[in-house]
Amino acid sequence: MKEKTYVITGASSGIGEALAMTYATRGQNLVLAARSESELDRVRAACERAGGHVLTVKTDVTEIDACKNLVERTIDHFGGIDVFVNNAGLSMWARFEEITDLSIFDRIMKVNYLGSVYCTHFALPHLVKSKGLLVAISSLTGKTGVPTRTGYAASKHAMQGFFDSLRIELMDKGVDVLVASPGFVDTGIRERALGPDGTPREISPRDEEKGTMTTDECNRILVDAIDRRRREVVMTSRAKMGLWLKLLAPRMVDEIAKNAVKEKR
Repeated sequence: MKEKTYVITGASSGIGEALAMTYATRGQNLVLAARSESELDRVRAACERAGGHVLTVKTDVTEIDACKNLVERTIDHFGGIDVFVNNAGLSMWARFEEITDLSIFDRIMKVNYLGSVYCTHFALPHLVKSKGLLVAISSLTGKTGVPTRTGYAASKHAMQGFFDSLRIELMDKGVDVLVASPGFVDTGIRERALGPDGTPREISPRDEEKGTMTTDECNRILVDAIDRRRREVVMTSRAKMGLWLKLLAPRMVDEIAKNAVKEKR
């Protein structure tokens, strides 16, 4: 395989870490970005053992200068960008009427949506040069509303609209845009999800044994979509059926979403 440079935000755990490990085994160039230096160092060591060429850049995607620095460091080190994966994310689990800290909405929108916008802005000229691929890790909540996830769903709807629009703008530039929409994945994101007071819940509020995709399965589907430069991937057959059903029986889809996020008792 031709050596390419992959930039992955949110690379210190979950989907980002799994994706990094896959491309490390292929001997690719990797730029791993996240807020935790210690976790980045752990993933870097594992990727280097697997055969990857790795640069880590501590990055808070809510800061414009940090996103600019990430891209500049990448170009200085590897000379270009072939694939940029916007994966950094923050979740929530709280009914809107129970929320006491409205800053949750600002924080989630800055990480999930604006962080992707900032990174994409600085990476885009280099992706145009390489005729590369932009990847947005969205969610099924970017397709339909889900209770307890109002702020999260809003940020993922924003991502979907941004990248769908950008894809059309780039049609004649040779840059492809992939929006990936996983469902529940066992990444630990729900343990870190913000509760009604704005602090992490620490314990997942849902039964993780029901309807949860493994990180490995999610990664397999995502890697296939990246390698094939697909425009979109919805990761479960149930979700695909739900999108069609939403057109025909939207109230039924609301009931399904309601039952899917019932908390453990």
